[in-house]
Amino acid sequence: MDNEEVIKLDPELKALLAKVEAILFTMGEAVEINRIAEAVGHDEDTVRNCVRALSDRYKDESFGVQIIELDGSFQMCTKPELYETIVRIAKVPKKHVLTDVLLETLSIVAYKQPITKAEIEVIRGVNSDHSVNKLLEYGLIEEVGRKNAPGKPCLFGTSEEFLRHFGISSIDELPTITPEKMAEFKSEAEDEMQLKLDI
Repeated sequence: MDNEEVIKLDPELKALLAKVEAILFTMGEAVEINRIAEAVGHDEDTVRNCVRALSDRYKDESFGVQIIELDGSFQMCTKPELYETIVRIAKVPKKHVLTDVLLETLSIVAYKQPITKAEIEVIRGVNSDHSVNKLLEYGLIEEVGRKNAPGKPCLFGTSEEFLRHFGISSIDELPTITPEKMAEFKSEAEDEMQLKLDI
């Protein structure tokens, strides 16, 4: 009976197998056997048997990963024959999803720039750390300077990527928001807020 069959028959060892697998998957680098043993609270021989059972399982061609041994340490990694596939996916640009919250924050920056995060939060009425950080990560906004105020807060503005993304050559091409349109937006926002409160 091989290592994996023994582990399948023992619920405790089955749970241990999951822990060892989780450690190797999460770490993404070579982990010493003694560190794994200490983390799961078992002796090194038992942990080594778990690693070998996992390694045997991953030899099946239906798995894309393998476990390799490096001088007494173990690492989970991609099988060499799949490197080309990984390279192809890495070259595919990540599609950024602009949620309503991100679009709202981006609109404020676009029309009020340069603007600080605190000023964005005054307009939105909520903390905007996440949305500002996401827009910076997506490259749609950027730091354009510092405000001459206590703490010298960062000023944000739209970027060239913003122009490319929305197909305009300048922020001057942004649609003009008339007082009537602003009143309409405000009414829609209030209706939406009331709907959320009713729910």
